[in-house]
Amino acid sequence: MVLDKLGDSLKNTLDKITKAMFVDDKLINELVKDIQKSLLSADVNVKLVFELTKGIKDRALKEETPKNISKKEHLVKIVYEELVKFLGGQGAKIVIDKKPFTIMLVGLFGSGKTTTTGKLAKYYAKRGYKVAVITTDTWRPAAFDQLQQLALRIGVDFYGDKTAKDPVSVYKNFEKNLKEYDIVIVDTAGRDALNDELIEELNKINKAIHAHETLLVLSADIGQAAQKQAETFNATCNVTGVIITKLDGTAKGGGALTACAVTKAPVKFIGLGEKADALEEFKPEGFVGRLLGMGDLETLLEKVHDAISEEDAKDLGKKFLQGEFNLIDLYEQMQAMRKMGSLTKIMDLIPGMGAKIPKELLEDQEIKLDKWKYAMGSMTKDELEDPEIIDASRAERIANGSGIGQGEVRELIKQYKKAKKLMKMMKGNEKNMEKMMKQMQGGQLKF
Repeated sequence: MVLDKLGDSLKNTLDKITKAMFVDDKLINELVKDIQKSLLSADVNVKLVFELTKGIKDRALKEETPKNISKKEHLVKIVYEELVKFLGGQGAKIVIDKKPFTIMLVGLFGSGKTTTTGKLAKYYAKRGYKVAVITTDTWRPAAFDQLQQLALRIGVDFYGDKTAKDPVSVYKNFEKNLKEYDIVIVDTAGRDALNDELIEELNKINKAIHAHETLLVLSADIGQAAQKQAETFNATCNVTGVIITKLDGTAKGGGALTACAVTKAPVKFIGLGEKADALEEFKPEGFVGRLLGMGDLETLLEKVHDAISEEDAKDLGKKFLQGEFNLIDLYEQMQAMRKMGSLTKIMDLIPGMGAKIPKELLEDQEIKLDKWKYAMGSMTKDELEDPEIIDASRAERIANGSGIGQGEVRELIKQYKKAKKLMKMMKGNEKNMEKMMKQMQGGQLKF
């Protein structure tokens, strides 16, 4: 999960509210101090922290509790709403309303700009857009090869000129070709610092491109320094938004995130890992929900949609509900889950689950899933279709073929039988289950 320590700390703070006998000034003061400690340890600016907690305290002391909720629930609601407002409120979504829609990425060396170009291309390609990437980085020789390889892996078209010295000429040479795309993502050169040379170069490219979005790529590990960098780029290059990378691996992520949120360049995407699909549109409401253990159903459903087609999901769902699934179906479900990310990340998106299930247990289960996958790879077609035929000798052969213990093979079969038994017990409630799934997809189910 992003900003693990901050999330755990804030969850503990909310837990203190739920366990309290009643809400009084003492509890509110303790709550404010806990939130201050949590945010300061995540490298959030001191002034911003005190502004936020003052807003929480003022509301908690002065607002009347609505009739339909308890004082505790109202206090949690205040914390949630103030944190969402602190991180940008409704967020700043990019609306693709022109063709070709041009997105230019800018930033300093080491920010992950070229990698993010590839991630952004994959993000939009998965949503049905025809995407092209072009490198105008004539400074870093490896930039051309890196983006070309990324484009090939992702399956989008690539443009660039390895011998060119002028970035503007590179774009002009391919301008006609780029008109046939829905979205064009331009990777620009960086420097060690934002100097006059870089500013002049970016301004020239921007005038040639007329980018609809100019996004500054910032690495989360720069912490509070992100604010100054965002403001400087914004003033010189007309930055319309920020992408924060490496947000999953640094305690300074809180500083980078909040620093940008209070500038005129809002955070539009966040990078959560090295993989090509580890990029998310930044939605403050869902992000804060994850931090507080409240989940993020919208992002969860997006990940499900990306991992498995609607037709396959319906087919698998029907089989599971009717108790007719076999190990092939189970394997396909595991593959789909793998595409969605780690179990820990998935649980963080489910309301209440991220706060209740210990990370160690999820990590242990993840190891088991990997081993079960190897075991299935060593089974015959008959065994996958009818696991009931797997006896001791077959289990020994599967264990030897997959390199795991016989006990782990038996545990897989045991778990399969348990799941099938549970689904058969629920078979009479298919309509209720289907109704619940529809409510979840419509965002109507409340937790």
